[in-house]
Amino acid sequence: MQPVGIVDFGSYLPEKVVGPEFFLEENAPVDPLANTPLFRVPPARHHVAPDERASDMIAKAARPLFERLGKEPAGQVDVLLTNVLLPDEPFMGVGAQAAHRLGIDPEWIVDLHNGGCASFMYMIQLARKIMADGTARTALIANVQNTAGQMFAQSDVRTQSHAAIPGDGCGVAYLEAGGGSPVLGVRTRSIPSYADDLGLSAPDGRKYWEPGTGQTDIRFDGTKTAEILERGNRLVPELVSELCTDLDEQPSLIDVLVTNQPNRIFLKNWRQALKIDAERHFDTFDRFGNLYGAAVPITLDQAARAGDLRDGDLVVMSGFAHAGDFAAAAAVRWNAPN
Repeated sequence: MQPVGIVDFGSYLPEKVVGPEFFLEENAPVDPLANTPLFRVPPARHHVAPDERASDMIAKAARPLFERLGKEPAGQVDVLLTNVLLPDEPFMGVGAQAAHRLGIDPEWIVDLHNGGCASFMYMIQLARKIMADGTARTALIANVQNTAGQMFAQSDVRTQSHAAIPGDGCGVAYLEAGGGSPVLGVRTRSIPSYADDLGLSAPDGRKYWEPGTGQTDIRFDGTKTAEILERGNRLVPELVSELCTDLDEQPSLIDVLVTNQPNRIFLKNWRQALKIDAERHFDTFDRFGNLYGAAVPITLDQAARAGDLRDGDLVVMSGFAHAGDFAAAAAVRWNAPN
């Protein structure tokens, strides 16, 4: 497999910023845990506009990246991979629309609809596989989280405790054969038996395309809450440890760890399990909420722009998806773009 590296990251956050008060039901009793450090909801999150499409978000995240590199996107992307949490169209993928908005014509366009919060690492691996024979030399991968301002902002859903946690945004990365920060390895794990433990839920039990009453939400299987929490606590440290074994590195010596960011409890448990202090476990949870699959590239873009990534850093990315049906980890040796 020819070496592939991440040249740079890009991100886009919608203009609308929403505070915790948006989710409060009038005269609702005060949650005694609401102001404790571990359970406090993020002070802010971004919400997509009603007419904001995932393809627009990808274009807005990618264009500044190409401007920093001094390149026009046209002719610079052989592979385009996308993962969109809430596709704008049930039949059409987002990739072709995003390519049109960027003015690119990739040979490969793949809209990945699995992998969830671990899909960024999954797309890195998929890009490496597609580029392995040398016929494709560049790739753009994009994660879009767009449920916060659409599904979780619905009048009935937004008063549910889980609705205040997510935020919207898009993160992208540009990959190049033989360039950038080399990808050292990727680990993935698929556990299909957990795939039915999370899904869309409507009060009248209808399928999502059927007419009916009540607002559609995303919910875990309530009978498996403790089991799902155990999976989440376990999967990320396991995948990171397996990847470090592949690389002959100790997890405690990771310079920068970036994971998906469901809540502060998972973040705390993961870094404790891996013996990594909080300063090396970058997150944007308090600024942007749970960004699902977009959390890893957005957080790394924020870190790169702030100068928090140093040349030579071992940067490890990891996450688990949905109720634990998929998990992944990837590592790069960071080299800042010139």
